Amino acid sequence: SAYEMFGYECSLSTEEVIKVISFKINKLIASICENNEVSQFSAKVELPLNFPGLYKVVADKTPYVSIEEIVRKVSIGPTRIGHPCFYSTRDIKLANLTIKHDEKITFNSVEEVHGTMAVNCVVVRNNQSHSFTLPLSQEGEFYECEDDQIYTLKEIAEWKIPKCRNRIVKLSNTLHMWDSSSPLPENFDGCLILMPVYKVQAIMKSRKDIIHIRSDLDVEVKDVTDCYDSSSFLQPLSLEDIFERTSKEFPMVAEILEGPSGSQKPYNLLSTGKEIVIYQKYQAARVLASEMRSDFSKRHYLIPMSYKGKFKRRPREFPTAYDLEIAKSEKEHLHVVATKAFTSPHKELFSVSVGDQFLVQQCQTSEVLYEGRKKLIDVLACEQILSDSYKKVLLPMYMEGGFVEVIHDKKQYHLSEICKEFHLPFNVKVSVRDLSIEKDVLAATPGLQFEEEITDSYLLISSASSPVESWEIPVYRLNMLVHLLSKDVQTVVPPETRTTVEEVSEEEYYMLRRYENLTLHPPPRPPKKPT
Repeated sequence: SAYEMFGYECSLSTEEVIKVISFKINKLIASICENNEVSQFSAKVELPLNFPGLYKVVADKTPYVSIEEIVRKVSIGPTRIGHPCFYSTRDIKLANLTIKHDEKITFNSVEEVHGTMAVNCVVVRNNQSHSFTLPLSQEGEFYECEDDQIYTLKEIAEWKIPKCRNRIVKLSNTLHMWDSSSPLPENFDGCLILMPVYKVQAIMKSRKDIIHIRSDLDVEVKDVTDCYDSSSFLQPLSLEDIFERTSKEFPMVAEILEGPSGSQKPYNLLSTGKEIVIYQKYQAARVLASEMRSDFSKRHYLIPMSYKGKFKRRPREFPTAYDLEIAKSEKEHLHVVATKAFTSPHKELFSVSVGDQFLVQQCQTSEVLYEGRKKLIDVLACEQILSDSYKKVLLPMYMEGGFVEVIHDKKQYHLSEICKEFHLPFNVKVSVRDLSIEKDVLAATPGLQFEEEITDSYLLISSASSPVESWEIPVYRLNMLVHLLSKDVQTVVPPETRTTVEEVSEEEYYMLRRYENLTLHPPPRPPKKPT
């Protein structure tokens, strides 16, 4: 049977033995959903996995009858996104713990415990975690818990669509402006039923690469698992599989079966058939930064602490007095200029004019007269800078004005110094580019906002044939398959690690921020006017 693979026609011969290694969702068929059912007026639309937007998952109303069914149908993995939550309609009595009905149970991993396959679970009571295991044989009635996270379509396809089930999602954020080419109606903010269309990933004895077969390919197959030695096939491993290996197993040599897409280093070096040395696995710090631009084409970067360039400070903008209180530090006085006028409704508090300059002091309370009654409200104590003196003033914390920071500090900082001495978010511009990077993309940006410091999982690799430099590659953002070779590593000590500034897509940016902050809640807003 002939079929198409990456634009090339391939063929499966009669009696060809293939080993199926996984089923992957290739695309999603979406229908507009009303009352948990397909709308009778809805046409089916095809959505690629990279379709923009962020979505909330609607909890499945169909129960699971055992832990074994959950494990078989639901993706469970090492990161937070792979930790699904369920509740039981009945109490579950264990040796030293009783799980109450309707109590949220988090499924963390599956492993063998005393010869029996079981799930490692956690319940949280009074802010304390209680760990326990549930055997796959445990029966009952288990329902999905409501999920307050938001996900990209790609994440939902990989982690949140159980096998043999559809998934209802609600659009949370479009990320991009709607345009006429979008398959969804303009201003659509409802629910969609997603039906997955799968592809089969398999390996053949005659080829080293992974083959992708459409699930609707018209071909007859026979299961020969029980009468065939499957160990004679290659064993493909993802980067997550490699990361789960023990530290003692490193370093190791691997051949790339399926490389990542991307033209920037080191991704352009990781092509199919190349051999690499994987030296170590570890967690490493990065600073998540965004271009200081007001339009939708803002770019986002992950900057390693090894970045050798230097930065100068750029003024920050603050929309409210409350933001000034958050940004002030003990290291220096925060000096700002008002960009928007504000007339105070209380004679005890200061009215601001455009151009007024202030040194921010501290938050305190002040008594004001409001509708004939005295009230205590939160205020920000500042010093107004006059031509030859300072005047103590109080600004209402709820004041919505506008301020721009005045920078007096001309020092050039390394990234590690900024993280140590200042609170993020923090605005900068590259003043000295990193000369060790062939093309320093940060040097071309007019300004950057360092948003937060994150920790991520990496593998340290180099080319096996010419190990002159090593690279850190992200485990959870790089789609790549390898198989291990029984070759000795020539040198156990990795060569010099090259600095890589990783550009991340807008969807990946939201994913990173969510993992650090649990949910994408907006920052707290200032107190409202007294009522």
